[in-house]
Amino acid sequence: MRVLIDTNILISREDARLIPTNIQELLSVLQRIGAEILVHPLSVEELKRDSNKQRRDIVLSKVRTYPFLQKPPVPTNDTEFLQALKSEQRNDNEDTDNAILYAVYKDSVHFLVTEDRGIHKKARRVGLEDRVLLADDALAVFERFLEGQKLMSPTPLQENYVYNLNLGDPIFNSLRGEYGESEFDDWFRRISQEGRKCLVHFREDGAIGALLIYKIEDEAIDSDPPLEKRMRLKLSTFKVTLVGQKLGELLVKLSTDIAIKNGLSEVYLTHFTLPEDRLTELISDFGFYKAAVNRRGEDIFLKKLVPEDGEHVGLSPLETAKRFYPSFYDGVAVQKFIVPIRPEYHDRLFTTFPNRQITLAEHAGEFIIEGNTIKKAYISHARTSRMQGGDIVLFYLSKHKIITSIGVVETVHHGLQNADEIIKQVGKRTVYSRLEIEEIAKRPTTVILFRHHFHLKTPLRFKQLQAFGLLKGPPQSIVQIADEIYAKIKREGGIDERFTIH
Repeated sequence: MRVLIDTNILISREDARLIPTNIQELLSVLQRIGAEILVHPLSVEELKRDSNKQRRDIVLSKVRTYPFLQKPPVPTNDTEFLQALKSEQRNDNEDTDNAILYAVYKDSVHFLVTEDRGIHKKARRVGLEDRVLLADDALAVFERFLEGQKLMSPTPLQENYVYNLNLGDPIFNSLRGEYGESEFDDWFRRISQEGRKCLVHFREDGAIGALLIYKIEDEAIDSDPPLEKRMRLKLSTFKVTLVGQKLGELLVKLSTDIAIKNGLSEVYLTHFTLPEDRLTELISDFGFYKAAVNRRGEDIFLKKLVPEDGEHVGLSPLETAKRFYPSFYDGVAVQKFIVPIRPEYHDRLFTTFPNRQITLAEHAGEFIIEGNTIKKAYISHARTSRMQGGDIVLFYLSKHKIITSIGVVETVHHGLQNADEIIKQVGKRTVYSRLEIEEIAKRPTTVILFRHHFHLKTPLRFKQLQAFGLLKGPPQSIVQIADEIYAKIKREGGIDERFTIH
């Protein structure tokens, strides 16, 4: 496996002589799994332009311990790539960022690790977001490939009350800076006295690693432009400090679950947006968009769970699933497939099954992260070549002979025959260990990247499917089904028609 390391991760803001602890751990893990660590030569040229000679010499001495990517591909004549980035190549830094990302785009390396938010933003534009990793995300991904390493243990999010939180926790420092200490503390005490609920994850050291404070509103929003009076779920606080465990994605999922439980079709939050803003990068991938600006100057990001007035017209099925998640298009323009899945992989991908959705009251206040994300990867030896982005997948739990869950395909990669190629495609979505992937790679492999939307309210057993005339025998491999069969499965399985678009 070849991993390109951006030089910015080797530079500590506090001291150029020190490499941050998480970077040291990451480099150690990469060496232990036998990865080839490379540096792009343009990164070095960029460092040479640093006017601080002492810092420049220290950083260059670190970088030169790693081999360069030889004859890296150059994007100058790739108009499709540059147009996708909307890049005018106005300066040397822009050229360097584009060239570094292009090395991933042209598959000269499997992964890029960088703290540059601008490169991450560009990676999403060209479909490389699963292969361009922040340092903490990379550490979480590559630790899975250590021999004998157990997969990441589940991390709970607990339902709690605001008054049980520590007002002095570091997670609140940035909010105090944005709103003012007195105003923020007054707000915190007020919502504590109201008995406001929250979802919270505590780190091993007792500090808050992730926090969602929410409330249901039925009012107009004073903004530019103004937003009309409507029942909405407001995410008053949406913050994650523990990265690498997809807690932000989990909070998005839980937010939509809360909205659905309460019969709401809109969710919003306010945010002082920064130039390279990880929160906006995250939520925009699941349909939040800047709808207005309030009197404080905060951007208002709104998410609609159901399209209105033909808002989905002109969107592809996959774009519809992204923008209006958990709604999805399931009309005749997309194909439908039943995908058999073994119990050990079903348990990891769909940790909320057999619950229809995560429920706050019925789940004893605790939630499991692993497999509870929206964007997932499934590996199969099926040789189907018809499946494509936007298609519907229904997962069939083979041992129990039951259809459990429904998702929308993003991309499909066929005929992969070595572990590194599989790892490259599943990226940071994987729930598989390196040993598992190496065993799987002994036969031609298909990787399906998809978004999970719902569990069936009434999971359908094979005998029911057989009685309905939907299947003649248990599916042994991925099988395409007709639209009328899918319609019966959807109806009998209890998929809510509010969230399906025809």
